[in-house]
Amino acid sequence: MVRAIKWVDEVVEDVPYTTSLEVMEKYNCDFCAHGDDITINVDGVDAYAAVKAAGKYKEYKRTQGVSTTDLVGRMLLMTKQHLSTNDEKSAESTQLSKITQGSELHSPYTGSSQFLASSKRLIEFMGTDSREPAPGDTVVYVAGAFDLFHAGHVVLLEKCREIGNFIIVGLHSDWEVNRYKGKNYPIMNVQERVLSVLACKYVSDVIIGAPYTVTEFMLDSLKINFVVQGQTPVYLDEHGNDPYEVPKKRGIYQTVDSGNILTTDAIVKRIIQNRLQFARRNSVKEEKEIMVVEAEKKRRESTQGTTS
Repeated sequence: MVRAIKWVDEVVEDVPYTTSLEVMEKYNCDFCAHGDDITINVDGVDAYAAVKAAGKYKEYKRTQGVSTTDLVGRMLLMTKQHLSTNDEKSAESTQLSKITQGSELHSPYTGSSQFLASSKRLIEFMGTDSREPAPGDTVVYVAGAFDLFHAGHVVLLEKCREIGNFIIVGLHSDWEVNRYKGKNYPIMNVQERVLSVLACKYVSDVIIGAPYTVTEFMLDSLKINFVVQGQTPVYLDEHGNDPYEVPKKRGIYQTVDSGNILTTDAIVKRIIQNRLQFARRNSVKEEKEIMVVEAEKKRRESTQGTTS
C-alpha cells in the first residue's frame, strides 16, 4: 500500500516504533519526517527524541480534517452527515467526539474535524508530472467509489497500468455512491477520496464526480482506449440500464481480477467488530497526549516566570 504512494521511493519493513540514529544511518536517511501530532512510545517517551536531538527531524503540518480517527467514528456511527450540510454535521461532530475521544478530556491531536478542499491542495497531490494523454498513449478508464482507499484498489490500478500507460479514475459523487451502495456509504466524501486516489502513483488523472454511465462523449473526449472494471458488483444506473453498455458495444470493456479479496465492506466490518478495542486504544492514546501537552505548558510557564 505505502509503496504505491507517488512520493515514496523505498519501503523498509518491521522498523522499530522509536526511530534511532542507527536505523537512519543503516538506510542512508538524512532526515526523519513526521506530522505535527505527538508520538509517544510505550515508555511515555517521544519516539523521535534521538533524531530531534541530532538535528535530523523535520515536522510538517498534517492535512487538516483528514483523520483515521474521524473515519473510524463514521463507520461506528453509521451516519451520513459527512456527506450533507454543515448544520447536520454539528450533531455528528458531538457523537464522533464521544466515540473517538472516549473521555471528557480533549487532546488537540486525537479527535474529529472537517476537511476543507482547495485547488492548492489538489495541485499538490497531482504532482509535477500532471499532463494530458500524449499521442501513442493507451488510455484506461476505471470508475468507482474508491472509498477508504486500500490495497485492493492499489492492485486493481496496478493491473490497469499493465493494460495502458495513462490511467484515468472516474470518482463517483457521494450521492451516486450512496444510491448504489446504500447505508452510510461512502465513508469518505468525494473531497477526501480524490486526495487518496491522486496520491497513488499508478493514477494519471481523476474525474471528480464522474457520470455513472460511460457515454460515447466520455470515451471520445477523454480518448479512452479501454474501460476496466474490477470484481465488485456492477449496479444498474438510476434508469435500470447497464452503465457500461457503450464500451461493451465498442469492444473495449474488460473485467480485471486483482487477486486481492480486501474490500471497503470488509474494512468496515473489522472496525465494527473491534469497536471496544478501538475505544480503549484511543482513550489511552489521548491521555498520553494530554500529559505531554500539560507538561509542555508547565515548562513554558516556568520559563516565563524565570525570565520575568
